[in-house]
Amino acid sequence: MADKLKGIRSQIDALDARLVKLLSARARLAQRVGRIKQGVAIYRPDREAQILRRVAKLNQGPLAARALQRVFIEIVSACRALEDSLKVAYLGPQGTFSQEAALKHFGGQTPTVSCASIDEVFRQVETGGVGYGVVPVENSTEGAIGRTLDLLLSTPARVCGEVMLPVRQCLMSKAGRRADIRKVYSHTQSLAQCQQWLSRNLPQAERIAVVSNAEAAQLAAKDRRAAAIASKTAAALYGLKLLARNIEDEARNTTRFLVVAANDAAPTDKDKTSLILSTRNVPGAIHDLLVPLAANQVSMTRLESRPARTGLWEYVFYVDIEGHAQNANVARALAELERKASFLKNLGSYPAAVT
Repeated sequence: MADKLKGIRSQIDALDARLVKLLSARARLAQRVGRIKQGVAIYRPDREAQILRRVAKLNQGPLAARALQRVFIEIVSACRALEDSLKVAYLGPQGTFSQEAALKHFGGQTPTVSCASIDEVFRQVETGGVGYGVVPVENSTEGAIGRTLDLLLSTPARVCGEVMLPVRQCLMSKAGRRADIRKVYSHTQSLAQCQQWLSRNLPQAERIAVVSNAEAAQLAAKDRRAAAIASKTAAALYGLKLLARNIEDEARNTTRFLVVAANDAAPTDKDKTSLILSTRNVPGAIHDLLVPLAANQVSMTRLESRPARTGLWEYVFYVDIEGHAQNANVARALAELERKASFLKNLGSYPAAVT
């Protein structure tokens, strides 16, 4: 057996040596790309999405496609860092799901900037303090993030990508037992996502909403009779014990994040376009807005209404459609919508999340 193991390990060592040489060759090509671009944006969400989809298509196992994609995200992140030191803003502090989404999308070699609010993430992008921002826009259980929707209406920033992050909520505390907990800190969305579990397991504990899950972990770290609902990453960062894992009421609980920047992305083979629309308050107005999509065979994946803040009972509609604004059928639909809508804002076209 020892001889067999030695032979297999020798093959692994040889493959590792080849991988190092190939990765170095890839990095040198990335540097050449950077020199050719000469100041043009290095990050190309469309190109990176195509790479990840191609990796999944080429994969023949035994590694899962998702595992290979994670490896390639880090390879691309390291190569991108040789070309440009782009920074990415997220809703902080460290240990939030927003940080996880930023790292999932851009990789661990990309510098990140923690922001105290979603407003600050947008501000950093708008002023050029960072190249990109990652903001939560909706949760599969609790729906839209209102502040993000309001800021999308007013920002000059464009949407250039999206991230789908499975949310695994954990209960953490300095206390050793759940019976010792008298209050639970977390973000409003997380408290809502875990309300049934909390009612069953901590019915007497006061629920206190805070700005972020990471802040909740920081507060719990200062009070032995308090707990936080946050990610397991936050527990490690703030020295808390994990008292329960995966306490979200919906097992498929997922939060969708948008990547915002100065520009959107070029077309790929699988894109989305996000719009904000409003119309006159007359019978059939919403139907009239949807007709151009159906007539041009454009699928709508999301429709969300929100008060316009410009007058009583006036609303704007947030719409996601399949396809890129440069696709012929989407371009026709947008031209027709512009004629019918009293207001139309194209937030940007971007690759659909690679999941």
